[in-house]
Parts: sequence; structure tokens; C-alpha cells
Amino acid sequence: MREYKPKNDLQKKQYYSEKFYVAKQTPKEAAKGSKFDEELVALEQSGVEILSSYVEFDQLVICVNSSENFKTLEVLKSFGYEQLCELAAVDYLSEKGGYEVFYQLLSISKNRRARVKCFVKNDEILKSVCELYKSANWAEREMYDLSGVLIKEHPNLKRIIMPDDWHSHPLLKSYPLVGDEAAKWYEVDKIFGSEFREQIGEENRDPAYVDEKDTFGFSRVFNEEYEYQEESGVKFVKKAKFNESQIVKERP
Repeated sequence: MREYKPKNDLQKKQYYSEKFYVAKQTPKEAAKGSKFDEELVALEQSGVEILSSYVEFDQLVICVNSSENFKTLEVLKSFGYEQLCELAAVDYLSEKGGYEVFYQLLSISKNRRARVKCFVKNDEILKSVCELYKSANWAEREMYDLSGVLIKEHPNLKRIIMPDDWHSHPLLKSYPLVGDEAAKWYEVDKIFGSEFREQIGEENRDPAYVDEKDTFGFSRVFNEEYEYQEESGVKFVKKAKFNESQIVKERP
């Protein structure tokens, strides 16, 4: 069988120009006149400017100015949205010069969900909502760490996943899928020193790469007996040894 070699290495490109299939937009209904009228009225009475609103998948979606993110969530929390399930940012730096930040809210008492969205410019600092929701503490740190969105009045805004001295932010669309030059040598330089680069070699950051040692290790069958969990099951393997094992490419 002839080996397939792609013409273009898309992972080396910062922004994809190829035309991929674009899924159809999900149906959106008007928020006014829906069961979310009370939320809209409460926000308007508090002085929040709602740029747009609609209902999608039976949840309220509203877009507000980034300067009113705290006030919007404060009103919705007092209305009954007691949980902040998730918050994150989407990179639109190339197209619009900023990020789209969203907050996913849940009201257990009312059995409703709402999503608040706002656009944050690249040089803008967004106000923290940790004072309202404790779950925002680590979520805002993750958003800063992986996307680069700056947060003011956060109790401890520092990286939470990547090392403190990591270069750039991995969830940016401009970030290479397999890491940049600094990423592939990071652990070698930190643990051993850059003088050991030739001796150790660069890190493999291809998530699709698997060799036979990975396969053997994943099965977790080192020098032990394993049985199926059913009561009448038979033994799966007994004391496997790597140098005597064989990786089967096809089922017999």
C-alpha cells in the first residue's frame, strides 16, 4: 500500500485558509416574549445595555459590553442564577482584534440556563467576577493562561496549567498545534540544560504519535495476572514481557 503524504502541513500554518465544511447555524428564537422576559426586564431596569439577545437550545444568550460583565452577572445571580458553570475566551484577534468571552450560568431553582457574552479588545483588561462566583477563580486563571485575556482585581492572576515562564498562550489560533521552538526544548532545557539537546533530542509534541512501547504500556500488563471483571470470565494475560510480545496490526 502506498504511503499517503499530505501536500500541505496544516500544523505549521498559523491560520488556515483552506475551505472546510461550515455547519449550518442552529435555530435562534427571539428572547423577548419567551420565558426569559423576567431576566431581560431585570437587566434593563438595572441599566445594563443589552446589545443582542436570543434563545438557543432553550437557553438565554445575551451580548453586553465588556465593561458591564460584572454588573450583568451580579443581576443574574440575584435573579437566581447561582452557578457559574464555565467561562472561556475565543480568539478573534486576527479578524476583530480581540476575544469573545462567555459566561455559562445555571439556575437550579428555576431550571434555566443563560450565557453572557462580551467582546474584549486585545489591550483591554476585563474585570474579575470572583467576588460573585468562587468558581471563576481558577477559570479566569485558565483563561489568562491559555488565551491571554488579562483580568483585573483577581486575587492571584498567574498561570495555572502552563509553567510561569511559558511563552505565549496555547489556545490562541496563532499558536502552532505541536508547539513552537521554545516548547519542544522546554523540559530538556529546564531539567538537563540546553547543552544536552543533541544527546537527548527534542520533545515529541505530536498527539497522534504512538509507538509499540506506548501500546504495551497502555495495556498495563506488566508481570501480573489480569482477569475480566465478569465473575465467570477467563484470564486475559499472564506475566507479559515486552521482549517476547508482539503488536498485532490486524485482528486475526
